[in-house]
Amino acid sequence: MSQPLWAPWRMEYVLGKKQKEGCVFCLGDGALDPELEARLVVFRAARAIVMLNRYPFAAGHLLVIPRTHTSNLEELDPAEFDALFRLVRETVVRLKSAVRCEGVNVGLNLGTAAGAGIAEHLHVHAVPRWSGDTNFMPVVADTRVIPQALDDTRRHIASFFGDLAGSSSDE
Repeated sequence: MSQPLWAPWRMEYVLGKKQKEGCVFCLGDGALDPELEARLVVFRAARAIVMLNRYPFAAGHLLVIPRTHTSNLEELDPAEFDALFRLVRETVVRLKSAVRCEGVNVGLNLGTAAGAGIAEHLHVHAVPRWSGDTNFMPVVADTRVIPQALDDTRRHIASFFGDLAGSSSDE
């Protein structure tokens, strides 16, 4: 008989209220630290934010999100586009240092047909990778093993953004 794999933190999602209105990625200018922490925001700048993926593919899976609500990359003005991808670059640098990964997958899924789970607000994935990190669990048990609670991961990774312009409050 197989042994159970316990993930008690998932009960929060199972029993929790599901957001019906609004965008999970849109962040008001007046958002305070408790809200930022609850939403797993690692870093906030004037034009983009970095947050942990609530349902990660790997430990430390980050999302870099423009503050402008759009599903289309081409709708970002040049300054927004530049700010987004500069922050993607900075995120990769800090992620490598924070989790000591051997590589990083960076990508966008533009539209539902392209695999976007939340297609209404574009976002860039930064997924840390290690040699041999794709083990038997996803194949056999349709399960990913994440070794650290999201709140702890958020606090750890956020500390690597301390020298970057912006903060938990807007620039």
